[in-house]
Amino acid sequence: MARVGIFLTVLALIAGTVGCDGNGSQNLEIRTWHDLAAISGNLNGDYTLMNDLDSTTPGYQNLAGPTANGGKGWQPIGDLIDGFTGSLDGQGFEIKDLFINRPSGSCVGLFGCANGTVKSVGVMNANVTGYWQVGIMVGINEGTVSNSYSTGTVGGDSFVGGLVGWNEKSTLSNSYSTGNVAGDAYVGGLVGTNGGSVSNSYSTGNVGGDTDVGGLVGSNLGNVTECHATGSVIGNWNVGGLAGRNQDTVSNSYSIGNVTGTYNYGGLVGYGVYGTVTNSFWDTETSGQPTSYGGTGLNTTQMHDFITFSGAGWDIIGVLNPSIRNLSYIWNMVNNVTYPFLSWEP
Repeated sequence: MARVGIFLTVLALIAGTVGCDGNGSQNLEIRTWHDLAAISGNLNGDYTLMNDLDSTTPGYQNLAGPTANGGKGWQPIGDLIDGFTGSLDGQGFEIKDLFINRPSGSCVGLFGCANGTVKSVGVMNANVTGYWQVGIMVGINEGTVSNSYSTGTVGGDSFVGGLVGWNEKSTLSNSYSTGNVAGDAYVGGLVGTNGGSVSNSYSTGNVGGDTDVGGLVGSNLGNVTECHATGSVIGNWNVGGLAGRNQDTVSNSYSIGNVTGTYNYGGLVGYGVYGTVTNSFWDTETSGQPTSYGGTGLNTTQMHDFITFSGAGWDIIGVLNPSIRNLSYIWNMVNNVTYPFLSWEP
């Protein structure tokens, strides 16, 4: 009996290092690429990133590098049948050098399909290629992504975004992407197609495609609020500095990137016959576009004027310089010097 007692004690100690909570679910620590890949074997677990992962971290060559999986690189976590339903808390750490080359694949990204929670994690210097529903962080988001970001390049055919390919009836907030994005249809600097809410977020990467191409969102079927986009946008049909196509709501947002299109293009929104745009603006000088399907076009001087945004009811305050932030307001701005910026953004 003494040996049985010792054995049970050892098991309890092992369980303690894993981090079981009071409900018996495991809170697992991610330290290597092997740990990260193991999420695919337990899609409803709760995970915490404990350090940065990069090309020098154990497991990279076999799991996430250019030679991994026969040159396909990283195997996305979760798919349409079995999505990721757990949680990942990145604690502000970064996942770097991610490589994915799956040009015929759907649901492509660090996570293929996520129905759970992803927060406080950055995916840096990524190179991601897929076909449908392609994003550096998540191919299809059906859960919650917050306080997260991505950099690098991403390409595909349809539903391609710098952070999320398809934001489906879900929430994306306080996040950004600086990655360059290329695709054919539904291509956006942050999100390819949005069918949930996108808020307090931005994108700076350049975006290129054919149809429904936007600096922030390629096609908006949900709500976009308190967002901005600064990258250049090039497309053919339905091309906009913020949204290529808007069929729902855009509010308290702006864009400044150069816009080039052939049919249905505009400084803020390319096409939006069924959508609504309120208290939103675009820079007519930097965009090169005098018109938009919604929003108000202003010159650069007016876009640097605090009164423009406070007068439109924005939650905004003036600060002395960009390094001084007032987190009590959604937007901060240096009057006559900067465009508005989100108080939390780097």
